[in-house]
Parts: sequence; C-alpha cells; structure tokens
Amino acid sequence: MRHPTLLDRRQSAVLVVDVQEKLLPLIAETPKLIRNIRFLLDVARLLEIPIQATEQYPKGLGPTTPELIRLLPSRLEKLDFSCCGLPEVVEQFRRWERRQIVVVGIETHVCVLQTVLDLLAHGFQVHVPVDAVAARFQLDHETALGRMQHAGAILTSVESVGFEWLQRAGSPQFKEFSRLVQERARDLSSE
Repeated sequence: MRHPTLLDRRQSAVLVVDVQEKLLPLIAETPKLIRNIRFLLDVARLLEIPIQATEQYPKGLGPTTPELIRLLPSRLEKLDFSCCGLPEVVEQFRRWERRQIVVVGIETHVCVLQTVLDLLAHGFQVHVPVDAVAARFQLDHETALGRMQHAGAILTSVESVGFEWLQRAGSPQFKEFSRLVQERARDLSSE
C-alpha cells in the first residue's frame, strides 16, 4: 500500500504555465528554473506522462522560451491568469483520466497560484515542485507557496517527482532517468 499523496505515473500529467521569453528576464535564477523544468519534461517524456502547456497573452509576452518548446506539445493561448480559464485544460486532464497534476512555470503568485487553486477546486491532486516555479520577488514566491500548501497542494521538488514516478530502480527507464539526474546535478553545480 502506498501513501495517497505519492505520485503515480499512470495517474499523472504535467502542466507548464507561461514560461515565456519576455517574462524570464525578470525572474531570478532563470537558468536553474529552465533546467529544472527541462529535467521534469525529459522525465515525463521518458515515462510517457502527458503534458499540457499555456502561454499568457503571447502577442505581448512572447512565445515560450526556445529551450522548452521542443519538449512541449502545442501551447494554449490564454488571457485568464488561471489556466483553468481555458475549459479544455481541465477537460483534457479528465479525458486522459489523470487525477494528479504537476504544475510548473511562472509566476508563482499569479498564474501558477490561480491555476493550482482552481485545479484543487476541480478535484485534482496538485503537486508543485518548488524548484520549477518562480516569481520576480521572493516574498511573492514564498507567500504563494504557503497559500497553495495551505489550500491542499503538495509541495515537492523536480527530482522527488521523478523518483516517485519511477517508483523503483531496475526498470527499463531507470538507467536513462539516472543519467538525467546526473546531468541536471552537473548543470546546476556549474551555474
């Protein structure tokens, strides 16, 4: 028997929120943020976990950063801060029969927060890797994380998400996952 808050890759999906070119220069530690999101997306693809992505008003804020575009399906354009303002986001998770949603992106206190709260309201279990969300100001970031956790979101890290999805060593994907973990560690230590 496993704890109900542990991620199960057969029940999981990823939502990438607004990691756009014009927003990223305003975010502290952007290279680490991008590296962590890229790691999570690589692991999701390795384990065949579905991914959705959004862009907030791309005409004004630009497209998703090129470092992530190749790892993402089409990106839905939105004006609402919450991704759930697009009914197709929730509908797609339900079509996939995914109840655990891993949310990453920017900004923690705006689009990420509102999306997380709305996903919780829709009955999803929401996991937020704190090393894969960011805001311009640390106070906004920390306050939003506290609010999400208080509302029922599960705070975690990208590496924890990967290990929970994998669940055990020795699987066919474990060797590639281990390589991704080591590559991420090297990249982060050199930044």
